Amino acid sequence: MKLKVSCQLCFEIVEPSVLILILRPFRGYQQLITREVYSIKPALPIIESTDSFGNSYQRLVVPMGDVLIYTSAEVVVSDYVDVAQGACFVEIQQLPPEVLPFLLPSRYCESDRFGDLAREITDDVLLGYDQVRKISDWVRESIDYTPGSSDYPLSATEVHHLGHGVCRDLAQVAIALCRSISIPARLVVGYLYNLQPMDLHAWFEAYIGNRWYTFDPTQQELMGGRVIIAFGRDAADVAIFHQFGSGCQLNSMDVRVDLLDN
Repeated sequence: MKLKVSCQLCFEIVEPSVLILILRPFRGYQQLITREVYSIKPALPIIESTDSFGNSYQRLVVPMGDVLIYTSAEVVVSDYVDVAQGACFVEIQQLPPEVLPFLLPSRYCESDRFGDLAREITDDVLLGYDQVRKISDWVRESIDYTPGSSDYPLSATEVHHLGHGVCRDLAQVAIALCRSISIPARLVVGYLYNLQPMDLHAWFEAYIGNRWYTFDPTQQELMGGRVIIAFGRDAADVAIFHQFGSGCQLNSMDVRVDLLDN
């Protein structure tokens, strides 16, 4: 399917500040970008770079006043998600070097605290894909998905105790559980067609059967139509913007995903 995705951010700047943005769709990962628009009003110089995970980020100094940032892209993506019941667990000594960072505890995914729970959840299933599917189902059934309930990232431990969270929170609990039983897992942020209410979305991927597979604890059945913006260890790596300076306020964000005919 071909989707048009867009995100508009409106900032009020009361003193000059620095923004680091991650807004452009990821390139080269099962999605073809056929058209892209990136505009800033007022026009400002941008330094663009790529981080260690391959995400594209933009750095700019914003002056006092209103700043409008608009991005859109037309992207061809799959309308389904690959499923592989029985895909095998990959032993740590066989993992590619670039996968290893997604095996370790991180700021919002304290996997060293979830081992007993993860083993309890997965004790009756095959190692690998079936474990991750069981974990994702458990998170969906045990933690309420409540859009708009969190304005800032919470750790997996905090969300587990709280019992509810946004999509990012549920994904991070699942990631912590996967890593605690030696399955690499990473957070993904992007767009999802037909998401209600519409917003940017977060899900996770796990490395099993020698490749990454998609999982989403907010859904009973996995939906296709996903446009990836960024991958990371947790929310600290994939936030769509970081502000440096006390004089920067996000006043509004508008996200849209539309199906194109061709």
